[in-house]
Amino acid sequence: MYFEGQVYEGAVSLQRGEYENCRFINCDLSEGDFTGFKFIDCAFEACNLSMVKLAGTAFQEVTFKDCKMLGLRFDTASGFGLSVSFENCRLDHSSFFRQKLRKTRFRDCDMEGADFGEADLAEAIFENTRLVLAIFDNTILEKADFRTALGFSIDPERNKLKKAKFAQSGLAGLLDKFQIQVDKSL
Repeated sequence: MYFEGQVYEGAVSLQRGEYENCRFINCDLSEGDFTGFKFIDCAFEACNLSMVKLAGTAFQEVTFKDCKMLGLRFDTASGFGLSVSFENCRLDHSSFFRQKLRKTRFRDCDMEGADFGEADLAEAIFENTRLVLAIFDNTILEKADFRTALGFSIDPERNKLKKAKFAQSGLAGLLDKFQIQVDKSL
């Protein structure tokens, strides 16, 4: 099935297929099954997508704004052409393991416990995004922007950080493994 230019609001039941240039507004899609769906140039606004199954799901030029997206397994989504952006979204305990997310923008998001292990986040932007307990392990973070990110802990010896950007106030997040105490009052 192919759907183009549609607007979905409120309670909806989506059919498996390809959605192009569609908008999803205030939809509760939680615990749904998007296995094999394809979303191209779509926008999700104020939707609940928590625990949606994403096996083989394609996201190309898809934006998420004001969405609740707890426990999503982006690591099972199709990596082909994966292009997403997030604004004011709650992505706690979501997994991006081994996904290629170059230049992805995370703005004003909560990402507690998110898994970025072995992901490619080169040139990604984490603007005012909370990364408490987020996992960065063997992650490519070259030229990534963490200047306004909060609560992150990144081991410089286990991640690629060449030319990544950090604010002076965030440098403690790079020293956690050394158990160094940084006095922020001086």
